[in-house]
Amino acid sequence: MKIEVKKKVRGKTQLAVIPAKAGIQYFHGFMDCPIKSGNDGKDSRGIALVMVLWVLVVLIVTAFSFAYTTRTETNSTLAFKNSLEEKLCSEAGIERGIMELFYRRQNLNVEGVEQWRPNGTVYKDSLGDCTYQVSITDESGKVDINTMPDIILKNLLLALGFVAEEADTITDSVMDWKDTDDLVRLRGAESGYYMSLSNPYKAKNTDFETLEELSMVRGVTSQVLYGNAERKGIMGFLTVYSRSTGININAAPKEVLMAIPGITPAVADAIIGYRSAKEIKSVNEVQGLLGEAYPLVALYAQGGAGDIFTITSTGVRKGGKAGHTTSATVALKDKKHRFVYYKSPAQATQ
Repeated sequence: MKIEVKKKVRGKTQLAVIPAKAGIQYFHGFMDCPIKSGNDGKDSRGIALVMVLWVLVVLIVTAFSFAYTTRTETNSTLAFKNSLEEKLCSEAGIERGIMELFYRRQNLNVEGVEQWRPNGTVYKDSLGDCTYQVSITDESGKVDINTMPDIILKNLLLALGFVAEEADTITDSVMDWKDTDDLVRLRGAESGYYMSLSNPYKAKNTDFETLEELSMVRGVTSQVLYGNAERKGIMGFLTVYSRSTGININAAPKEVLMAIPGITPAVADAIIGYRSAKEIKSVNEVQGLLGEAYPLVALYAQGGAGDIFTITSTGVRKGGKAGHTTSATVALKDKKHRFVYYKSPAQATQ
């Protein structure tokens, strides 16, 4: 291959023909200069390709990271929204329970009016896509651990299925915890026992303020307090709010009725059947059911209705499982109510 090149010689333009050399590119321009095209161009294109690939990798990683973060935040937001809906639904159940208590008071002797009974019965209703389950219990139908004698607490534990030795340990330890002396009962515990634990503390030696304090007492485990699949917990049968030495048989569950000396399982069933149709205002009304045990039962039992109630509400979204549980204890007076205890979330007892 030959290349024609124009040159000026002594002021005249002449056309010269020169052979083209391999590996050299020529262009016609202002100075018709050759440019070498060896490996320099190939190296530049390779570096550019590598840089483009790295940029693509960075963009892909950034895109995946952004997508993962977005998905995580979306799931977190959705979970928070669902839990908040269940919480608000359970709180709506608490307010519904308070309304039903006032409604019951105003229509107590009115026949044909559907009322929520404060005996632990579970009532269900819906609110949008959420369902709440509400139960109301009269605190006067429970065992007040600050005022009741030890025989009532021991009988309750036996009625719940505790063995005698375990019932004695829990009963004596509860009594030692709240009494003002340092004398240890046969199976009880005072500060000497609690100070020997890995996390030492002293016995309170005064009344319980909340039922959760029982978890600090010797022998009272979480299963004893809240129950399990095999046995009910004692939490739902105890109170610190009634301040009464008697148990309201009009509101007491069967286990608490059986804790009263002289009441057998059969008598407890008879009392429950009687009060399902008519409110028991006095123990005298069931004297015929009690028979010879009446004088003994009358020492620990009473009738009527209390003014302090515990409302437990669980809100569950459609398709949900556990839900959110709220527990509130309210004191009613005239047309007003006052919260004396409120816990959200609360652990549901078995």
